[in-house]
Amino acid sequence: MTESMPSSAESESVPVIDRYADYLRLEQGRSPHTVRAYTGDIRSLITYAGARGIAVAALDLATLRGWLAAQSARGAARTSIARQVSSAKSFTGWATREGILAVDVGVRLQAPKAHRTLPTVLDQSQAAKALSPRNPAQTDRDPDDPVAIRDRLIVELLYATGIRVGELCGLDIGDVDSGRNVVRVIGKGDKERVVPFGAPAAEAITRWLREGRPALATAASGRALLLGARGGRLDQRMARTVVHRTLQADPNLPDLAPHGLRHSAATHLLEGGADLRVVQELLGHASLATTQLYTHVSVERLRKVHEQAHPRA
Repeated sequence: MTESMPSSAESESVPVIDRYADYLRLEQGRSPHTVRAYTGDIRSLITYAGARGIAVAALDLATLRGWLAAQSARGAARTSIARQVSSAKSFTGWATREGILAVDVGVRLQAPKAHRTLPTVLDQSQAAKALSPRNPAQTDRDPDDPVAIRDRLIVELLYATGIRVGELCGLDIGDVDSGRNVVRVIGKGDKERVVPFGAPAAEAITRWLREGRPALATAASGRALLLGARGGRLDQRMARTVVHRTLQADPNLPDLAPHGLRHSAATHLLEGGADLRVVQELLGHASLATTQLYTHVSVERLRKVHEQAHPRA
């Protein structure tokens, strides 16, 4: 049986996509997740163009728009289309600088405006319940179990700092300054920032370093702050599982992912009077517009409280 040969478009796309992936990873400092998403989009674009006899060097605006229309017809969400527009614009800009395209045909592409939905957040009393030692996720376990000590720190630190789950799992012991109660975080684009945390998180860190981590540490642990049950650096999936398990243990709490704790922390900071630009810096947002989403959360909460409590609401 003869093995089918790849199409000329597929053969052409491989070195181009590999070079583009190197650009994203090495020059742009994009995360592995972003590199996979962007290169996957471009592979789809090149396949679409190749099926119509259009080589990479002959890409034009009509082809880009046709590809996006095809994705939309297949049911792609507006957020996915918006990312694909970003992928295409990034690729055509790079391809033009590399001499693959004569003109940057993606300049005029426009992303659809995504429907902005307000994130679900814990209110402050719910956050207190989630972090309480009386949460069933803690009381149903041996309090001296090193994994239980770690799990408490995961939830405490995510809420205390508002950092992303990937940033949490990437922390090393040396990133924690216990004297100043701050943690050094490497965020998106390898940008570094310093985020403070309060006394409860400090206590959880101290107990973990004194009692929990030594019980799990192995030769493979390195300097990782948080460890898995076998001693390696904590996996993001396990961190997400810990957060879900903690919130699901109390039927009165919404089931949120780690990003829900980040949303909650930002909202509570603003409700407490924090300046919007300070919150932007703490969260590591490149744009203030991203941080402004949390002001809408707070206003919506105030409106609901007013409707429920004000005699003339």
